[in-house]
Amino acid sequence: MSHAPLSHIYVTHKLPGERIAELGQHCDMACWPGPGLLPRATLRSEVAAAEGLVCLLTDRIDATLIDAAPRLRFVSSVSVGLDHVDLAAATARGIPVGHTPGVLVDATADTAFALLLATARRVAEADAYVRGGHWRPENAWSPDFFLGRDLAGATLGLVGLGAIGQAVARRAAAFGMRVVGWNRSPRDVPGVEPLSLEAVLSASNFVSVHVALTAETRGLLDAERLAQLRRGAILINTARGGIVDEVALAEALASGRLGGAGLDVYEREPLPADSPLLSAPNTVLTPHIGSATALTRQRMADLAAANALAALRGERMPHCANPEVYG
Repeated sequence: MSHAPLSHIYVTHKLPGERIAELGQHCDMACWPGPGLLPRATLRSEVAAAEGLVCLLTDRIDATLIDAAPRLRFVSSVSVGLDHVDLAAATARGIPVGHTPGVLVDATADTAFALLLATARRVAEADAYVRGGHWRPENAWSPDFFLGRDLAGATLGLVGLGAIGQAVARRAAAFGMRVVGWNRSPRDVPGVEPLSLEAVLSASNFVSVHVALTAETRGLLDAERLAQLRRGAILINTARGGIVDEVALAEALASGRLGGAGLDVYEREPLPADSPLLSAPNTVLTPHIGSATALTRQRMADLAAANALAALRGERMPHCANPEVYG
């Protein structure tokens, strides 16, 4: 697939790294200056004249927006997941959509394990206890003071055995955990015992979610499946919020049937002020920071810029999520 040389590209947020500056040398590039995230109305008006778009996972690139951008020839997202992009609508227009796989595997796996450790050992709760002035001489220590969970000898269940799930499995092995896992398409992973989804949920002391959000996985861990988790289990989610039924999860935590949850992603982001998760016990909540290391974010921006540069030159994107547009 080839097009006439592209001229106007819009970038929805200031990005780190040198490749994005290189991109600007080959086109007329405009960037949202902030502050904050790009408003939807501004995105719609800016993309109307754009031939290329470099966006974030917070920018909803749906069919309506694509229809409002008659000159658009490519989209390059600074993300691995593309649930914010209507891939079918882009493909129907012949628009390649780039993403940034691979570079955030270790950073996200670290975040998943940080949430697992923090929830298991009640780190956030203990921190608040000290800062709140509750740790006093009369209650300085006791045998049952802030009891948490052991990782060594416990079973970790992985829902999804892609690159991030496998990286979490390697970390769990170093902690002496037994690791079981389920993948939508069977996958042999060293050190991971393959089981059905139901068996993973019922066998595990900790469950960590690592599937992409698709039509098939939306609501995958609904009330019925959350009820299959063993009593006292801890759920970790660094994938996408829509995979887990948050109301059912909050109820399971409030009732004490589940032992805790460590969450970095939510069905609505930012998390609404009336979310039942905010008052659920034994939870550690972080604001979608799974890939938030300086090096990882720079690598993501560099990959997104490389995808855009290739499209700008009429070449195939190195990381294209809908390669069928190339014929």
